[in-house]
Amino acid sequence: MTQTGSQKSKSPSQLIDGRINELGDWRGEMLSRLRALVKEADPEVVEEWKWRGVPVWEHDGIICTGETYKSVVKLTFAKGAALKDPSGLFNSSLEGNTRRAIDFHEGEKINERAFKTLVRAAVALNESKAKK
Repeated sequence: MTQTGSQKSKSPSQLIDGRINELGDWRGEMLSRLRALVKEADPEVVEEWKWRGVPVWEHDGIICTGETYKSVVKLTFAKGAALKDPSGLFNSSLEGNTRRAIDFHEGEKINERAFKTLVRAAVALNESKAKK
């Protein structure tokens, strides 16, 4: 999506709604479900729209971004390398020193409890860094 005049007047949440509707397939459904889980895990989360069309969820800093590709919906956790992941959700971008990502494929079941735990851990990490 390009940033047109009408998009500039829309809130980030409205732009994310638009992306989900625009996808119109399993990726939109997956992004919508993941978005809902982020909001359940952190009711104070703030939605942003950055980098020419990437949904971003923040709380005292970036929690994660939600990118959609042809065969995957990727949630990248900004400080994922610093988070404990006992359920092994991170399955992408594992080589970096900072970020970690989860690639969700069509028909894949989400481990909702583990995902929400990971989101809460990211929020706690952001909050601890913000207080310093």
